[in-house]
Amino acid sequence: MKRSHLPLNGMRVFDAAARHLSFTNAADELAVTPAAVGQQIRALEDMLGVVLFRRTPKGLELTSEAEAGLESLRSAFLNLEESVRAMQSGHSSNSLTIAAPRDVIAKWLTAKLSQFARNNPDIRFNIINADEGLDFTEANLDAAIRYTDNSAEHEGVKLGSNKSLLIAHPDDDNDALIYWPGCGEADKKTDLRVGDAGLAIDAVANGLGRAYVPEMLVEGDLKSGRVVQMDSRDNMDEKSYWLIAPLPQWRQQKVKNLVEALQ
Repeated sequence: MKRSHLPLNGMRVFDAAARHLSFTNAADELAVTPAAVGQQIRALEDMLGVVLFRRTPKGLELTSEAEAGLESLRSAFLNLEESVRAMQSGHSSNSLTIAAPRDVIAKWLTAKLSQFARNNPDIRFNIINADEGLDFTEANLDAAIRYTDNSAEHEGVKLGSNKSLLIAHPDDDNDALIYWPGCGEADKKTDLRVGDAGLAIDAVANGLGRAYVPEMLVEGDLKSGRVVQMDSRDNMDEKSYWLIAPLPQWRQQKVKNLVEALQ
């Protein structure tokens, strides 16, 4: 008999009926009607070509054929329950693998994960520096943060706003413009070019000029006083940071908890 054709539902009904020696009590356990139990048993008997129960004045009795397979069946169900528990254990493991751009990790993510970890002391993180798209399967990722305008083919939530803030050193004695990929077009006023928004923030904090950077990434430096806000603008491409994951990963409880913490 092919595994795909195993009558698992019928076997489950048979197990319940055999334990109770009553279709009515089995129906109560399975939240179905006694008639449905009887139909499942008859269908199973037809498939197996044997009689499983005899009706006697004292009630139901198992036939010798039913007794011959019952122990193995119950052992199989116990193994199945162990398999389910093992899968659930992996599903709710305390390890989270997250991919994000370097500046997001340095300027925002680690601080958020620190708060998350204080409320979830058993959690463990594996953070991957990834500025470009990754294959979720090959990288064994649970979630990723991307600078984009939507979650594309994945599930996702928007993190922060699509605003950029013009920041300056607290002394504000250098009005040179600092350029990084993603902040817009460089122009002739650009005096310094850096690789990402995090480096732009640090350059501003060191007095090298001003820069437009994502609002989300500069929160910590504004609070600490390393930089000050001069202006703000909406991103022309309407991009912002998104936490994304394929639907199977998105359904994991640990990812749901992460979404709640990062929002």
